[in-house]
Amino acid sequence: MKNFIKTVLIVGLGSIGKRHAKVVRSIFPDIDIIVLRHKQCNGNDIKELGLYKCVTSASEAIELNPQVAIISNPASKHIEIARILANKGINLLIEKPISNLSKGVQELIDVCYQNKLTLMTGYNLRFLPSLIEFKKQIDGGKVGKIYSVRAEIGQYLPSWRPESDYRYGVSAQQKLGGGVLLELSHEIDYISWIFGKIDWVKSHVSKQSDLEIDVEDSAQVILGFKEINGLALTASLNIDFIRHDTTRKCFAVGEMGTLLWDGIKRQVKFFEKDDTQWKVLFSSKENENRDFTYAEEVKSFFSSVEASTISSISGEEGLQVVNIIEDIKESSRNNCTVFCQ
Repeated sequence: MKNFIKTVLIVGLGSIGKRHAKVVRSIFPDIDIIVLRHKQCNGNDIKELGLYKCVTSASEAIELNPQVAIISNPASKHIEIARILANKGINLLIEKPISNLSKGVQELIDVCYQNKLTLMTGYNLRFLPSLIEFKKQIDGGKVGKIYSVRAEIGQYLPSWRPESDYRYGVSAQQKLGGGVLLELSHEIDYISWIFGKIDWVKSHVSKQSDLEIDVEDSAQVILGFKEINGLALTASLNIDFIRHDTTRKCFAVGEMGTLLWDGIKRQVKFFEKDDTQWKVLFSSKENENRDFTYAEEVKSFFSSVEASTISSISGEEGLQVVNIIEDIKESSRNNCTVFCQ
């Protein structure tokens, strides 16, 4: 890396903020890490994360001249702080979702464009080797003509972060940008990334369980893509906070067989036409840890900043996901098909 990035600001020090701090420290040991949060960091955090400074206001953070910022506070607070920082010429990596609402996102994108800043949305699953391989197989025509796509993601919310009370986490609270659609929006992002622009949605969104949350815990969604060569591809997406057997899978059913991405096992499998069993095409290395995708994401972001290029996951792509989520909610509310922007 060149010498341009000397100081990074991390906004928020929840679980994801701490992960980003550890990742930055491990990759770039000479970079100064500043944390902006509503209260001072304790001594253990400063020592464990190797922080340079902990501040409680945006003005204090800006005075320390960070070249980049990683926004990892609640989604409902993303745009407010991001605009302040962008107006001061600070490049931005914003954790997914880019915001809980589409309002104000395009204005942020415009500010970053005007100030020639890099803006990246933090969909770190795009750096997962097994998902990259899944896309490669799809693009290479492994299943031939694709007939349908089926994706599912489910995990019981209280077991997600067992060290904390789920009721007080971001995922459980509407005011912080919680809910299964925003919190698990990776699925909408990677489906668009792999299979193309989503044209319309039809959905049912609800709270099915007795979890103590004020947001939806389940969504069943049909996603329609623009017609290509006379074929109108659709994808079904089931997403929830209530499933005890944690799962994350995507099936692409085609004329030559079925391709499966298993995000838990980090494998890609193929069931070939006229065969009798699945064949493993790809399996991630055993030593790949949970921080791997975050490290690749940060390296990609820093490289874009250094080269003054568009990030690999743009702000526009982040906004697209939020727009689709709003369309999904509208579809469920009005029991209708909604055509996307």
